[in-house]
Amino acid sequence: LRNLAMNVDNCEEIARVGGIAPIVTLARSGTDAQKEEATGALSNLAVNADNIAAIARAGGIEPLVTLVRSGNDAQKRHAAAALAFLACNADNRATVAAAGGIGPLIALVRSGATNDQREVALAALLLLALHRNNLTQIDASGGASADGLGGMQALVSLSMTGTPA
Repeated sequence: LRNLAMNVDNCEEIARVGGIAPIVTLARSGTDAQKEEATGALSNLAVNADNIAAIARAGGIEPLVTLVRSGNDAQKRHAAAALAFLACNADNRATVAAAGGIGPLIALVRSGATNDQREVALAALLLLALHRNNLTQIDASGGASADGLGGMQALVSLSMTGTPA
């Protein structure tokens, strides 16, 4: 489904036939391989505005946050990308924060294994920052870093230099 979801028409069809909820279930409780495919599919499906709402309604935000926090490298990258797309929706910005998504995204910006991970986590955080209440949480989330600077400093540094502070 991940590959099928790369096509706009297929994205609409997957949603139309009720495919989003089972994909969310796989992201939550599948095997590692199933979680990787499910997060990739959710990321691809989330390029469609209607699917963004459907993924949130199906409970997709919580397992994506969990996989950003504790998934393997591919799961983290796909989950962060999906959260970035989901954060295009104003209602989802508060939901991602309430699900504990800001801290793991800051951690991924600071110490992601790949540039792709850091870049998609940065994109998600920049969109989450559009929700006024998330700004304080983003800044506070970096306070435990070795440099003692807030999460906002990591975002600024990565966006300007390509490396987190």
